[in-house]
Amino acid sequence: MAAQPAEPIAEPDAGEHSQPPAAAVALAAQPAEPVAEPPVVVLVDGVDGTVVRLGGVVVKVHAAEGDPVALGARLRVARHPALQGVLLAPLGEPSLRRGRLVSRWPYGRPVDQHDPDRFPWAEAGALLARLHAVAPGTLGVRLPAAAGPARAARVVERLRATVGGRRYASARRLVLRAADRPAPASSPGPGTLCHGDFHLGQLVWSDGWRLIDVDDLGVGDPAWDLARPAAWFAAGLLDPADWRQLLDGYGVGHDDPWPWLDGPTRALTVQSAAQALLNAHRSGAQLDDSGTALVESCGRIAGLP
Repeated sequence: MAAQPAEPIAEPDAGEHSQPPAAAVALAAQPAEPVAEPPVVVLVDGVDGTVVRLGGVVVKVHAAEGDPVALGARLRVARHPALQGVLLAPLGEPSLRRGRLVSRWPYGRPVDQHDPDRFPWAEAGALLARLHAVAPGTLGVRLPAAAGPARAARVVERLRATVGGRRYASARRLVLRAADRPAPASSPGPGTLCHGDFHLGQLVWSDGWRLIDVDDLGVGDPAWDLARPAAWFAAGLLDPADWRQLLDGYGVGHDDPWPWLDGPTRALTVQSAAQALLNAHRSGAQLDDSGTALVESCGRIAGLP
């Protein structure tokens, strides 16, 4: 397995700490009724929301700028019988606390990022194939567009606005040249149900592997759900055997996936490189090896005819 990219193949299942780092954590831990609660374990505290574990229950305070109507539709889809065994289903209806949407989920064991030989690439591909096979029109809700393209654009704009100076100038220039280069369009056909932010950190084991985090779920081009691992593969960060397992699990067979994946893969390469630069800038560190590989991929994209 090659070095992990700046946006990890499998997000840490650790990253857990017992001292709540933000007011949103206290909000998530606040019980609906005054009952004894287990200790709060923080799983995620970031711009996309705060997630804490309370024993066998995971509570998420969703992003403040999120659309409650769109999120409600996404949560209803996660409970739909057609997605049973594909998406982890929430526990009950979301609630509104101090203007923030809060949802509850059963705890699932995440992918062990320290054991790359056991990463469930084939299972992930099969789950994506099952997700993409569900016709959005059969779900009884009006879903928004899958948020992958918008997320990629936001990360690039944050790079433009945030990272300056000489230290990262060369890398920033390569990433933005790639971002500004028109990408070939794919032909997705009718709108497909898409996850919108797929990586192995979005898988947990709960009576089988399940996809989690429906905040970007929606209708769009399914190539975007495969584009992040495709970007890692193209950058030399994902072993060819793992990439093949993902494609076989998805059911690509011996067909060449690149005519379909090329445009979204370029966009996810740019997004991942931009995020690596933002992370380095925030911490004041040099780009690590995976971030450097992604920036070099942007250089190749920028030089394509």
